[in-house]
Amino acid sequence: MSLTLAACATQKPPAKPAQPLKDLPAPAPGPATPKPASSPEAALLPKVPQPPERPVAPPSVTDPAIPREQRIAAFVDYTATTYGVAPERIRGALAQAEYKQSIIDAITRPAEAVKPWREYRTIFLTQARIDGGVAFYRDNRAALDRVAAQTGVPAEYVVAIIGVETFYGRNTGSYRVLDALYTLAFDHPKRAPFFAGELAQLFALTAQEPQLDTSTLKGSYAGAMGMGQFMPSSYRLWAKDGDGDGRRDLLTHKPDVFASIANYFVVHGWQPGGPVVARASRDAALPEFVPETTEPSVPLRVLAERGYRPMPGEALPADPAVEGATVVNFDGDAGREHWLGYRNFYVITRYNRSPMYAMAVHQLAQAIRAGADAPAAGVAPAGR
Repeated sequence: MSLTLAACATQKPPAKPAQPLKDLPAPAPGPATPKPASSPEAALLPKVPQPPERPVAPPSVTDPAIPREQRIAAFVDYTATTYGVAPERIRGALAQAEYKQSIIDAITRPAEAVKPWREYRTIFLTQARIDGGVAFYRDNRAALDRVAAQTGVPAEYVVAIIGVETFYGRNTGSYRVLDALYTLAFDHPKRAPFFAGELAQLFALTAQEPQLDTSTLKGSYAGAMGMGQFMPSSYRLWAKDGDGDGRRDLLTHKPDVFASIANYFVVHGWQPGGPVVARASRDAALPEFVPETTEPSVPLRVLAERGYRPMPGEALPADPAVEGATVVNFDGDAGREHWLGYRNFYVITRYNRSPMYAMAVHQLAQAIRAGADAPAAGVAPAGR
């Protein structure tokens, strides 16, 4: 029975040779150099606390060598067993799911993979987006400042996330979340474990939050929803009821959206009052350093030995002898840019792992804060 119903999903993908599918790569940071050996001090640096990994679907659901109908039937069993969702409910929804080639096309060409920083930055650091963020902050300042006081996450970073993700709620996505996750779960083999896991989480989420309808939810091509573009697992695990009305509505309800974005930062290790980045100088006589991770795992002293130092006046951690950093190297308008990313920079990359995304959020946040605090109507240009 499950095989028959699950295979009834409309618009089955065309029978043609599978094309190579790219992952969501981070931008090319420039010519790499060998990773330096870990220093003894690196082991002493505090690790950024992280929540447990989100569950992914098992091979019985995601192995492309298994016939599609069998994988879908295994998905029904996996979701019903793991999350207690009625199998008939899952089968009924999957029978309405549609394969979308446009989703496969979109996910194989993210902006982070094809644009250098000087071009990527101009997408988000526009005057319209800055002005929109300032207006959004001023219109919602009491609620945003209350969340900031409760969590230690500055309000401008919550606003900047909404600005980057959905232009302050104006563009939350036009794809059915069911179609997006269905397509990526069963037709994007390289990341099928993640997206099939998210599809299962979607059924669990809509069972918990009855105001959400699996068949009508709209979002991005990757299945993210609402003003802050939460994936189903993020919604389930870290969404907050911001005003105590007994539900978590991240689609349009701002108190829940603000509290949830801030909570996402908190659970991923946001350091209240801590710096995000510092512009760095680099010793041109030494090779460019390209770390393998955005985690702030290199002591500042070691970075200095490798030619990277914060420029005068730039932010430092509260205890430079204890806190570390990472290095990000960008191709900017005036040439190569070098930055030190601290713990809070790493936290922003937990929302989207691209360093360029994290930098765009940071610079937009700084511009929003400057504009919102300015006594005149004018808006300050993008800050550091």
